[in-house]
Amino acid sequence: MKERDIFYGKTGEGFLVRTEAPPRALSSEERVQLIRRGNEFFNRGDYPVAKRVFVTTGYGDGLIRMGDHHYRQGEFLEAFRMYWLAREKTKSGLLIEKMAWVIREWLRLDEGGGGKDQE
Repeated sequence: MKERDIFYGKTGEGFLVRTEAPPRALSSEERVQLIRRGNEFFNRGDYPVAKRVFVTTGYGDGLIRMGDHHYRQGEFLEAFRMYWLAREKTKSGLLIEKMAWVIREWLRLDEGGGGKDQE
């Protein structure tokens, strides 16, 4: 059952609580500077640091790019998390549909619908 567990192999980072504002108050100058730094980290391939900056600032475009990065890496839950935080409805909606399909398949298999898991 472990390989069918969507949290299998995930580290303790967990999900973020979605808020309407960044976690701490930033002046517009600080936010702009942080976003620039986040873009630099992203362009250098330092994705964990870039992600922290984009989440802290609530920078939607950066969060979407992080979601795209995670999607390309096959990290669909993390991609969904980034799209959700960015309020990107189209991409998060597509991932919701994919996750719903996976759950339907699991239920079908558990109900005796056949497949590799059954003997």
